[in-house]
Amino acid sequence: MIPRRKFLIAGGAFIALPLRLRATDARLSLSGSMEQGSLVVGAAKGATVTVDGLAVQVSPGGAFAFGLNYDQVKPATIAAKFADGKTETRNVLPIVRHYEIQRINGLPEPYVKPPPEMQARIVRENALVAEARKRDTAANAFAEPFDWPAKGIVSSTFGSQRIDNGEPMAPHFGVDIAAAANSPIHAPADGAVWLAEPDFYLTGGTTLLDHGHGVSTVYIHQNELCVKAGDVVKRGDLIGLIGMKGRATGPHLHWGMNWFQMRLDPSRSTATPAPDKG
Repeated sequence: MIPRRKFLIAGGAFIALPLRLRATDARLSLSGSMEQGSLVVGAAKGATVTVDGLAVQVSPGGAFAFGLNYDQVKPATIAAKFADGKTETRNVLPIVRHYEIQRINGLPEPYVKPPPEMQARIVRENALVAEARKRDTAANAFAEPFDWPAKGIVSSTFGSQRIDNGEPMAPHFGVDIAAAANSPIHAPADGAVWLAEPDFYLTGGTTLLDHGHGVSTVYIHQNELCVKAGDVVKRGDLIGLIGMKGRATGPHLHWGMNWFQMRLDPSRSTATPAPDKG
């Protein structure tokens, strides 16, 4: 079986070839798992690029990014126009995923059905996160595979339908890594800290890293933050400690990824399929 990170789109069709065997006559290339909920990294040096008709930023080296929504079934159309006037187009039909149903019991009821006096706080905190995800910076750390940010066991996967204390909730838009409280969290790639809040109501200690071109990652339920807004971090830098603050039943890291406001699965962008167990 060919590893999922080796998929390449060329000539308008899926070609399961290692990246080193990419056709040399194609100037537009795409890499990623191509599944629902995955980040796609493209290369089109010297071109302007649109995704479904909307322009995306292209780095001087030709890198760009876009996401495939967790439930997307329609193809995404990527068009590149080069300086010599030539164009190339790819249609990406997302690979359909089948998500789990996960039942979690024992959560404190105020975190499942927050009291009215907490609703305004939750709305305000969600707005801060959404605002941080609007940025479209020139960084291009997204173009390389990510490390896992913590050691431990994956206890919940992306897209799982959550039923908390018997109450149907939104899908779980992240990957949970269970580990001992105060275990270290490391930056999985170079980034800039756009948000660092120690005590959000639902998510506890919350940090958001910008990796460029609208790609960001988020780290929640932390006991302690080791960075502040405005910091610049390198791959492997300590950014926080695992905890269970907010809506959680045990110590773990919830790791999420976004392309702007689109929720993505960070496990589809890692160099290895699972973290070290520690």
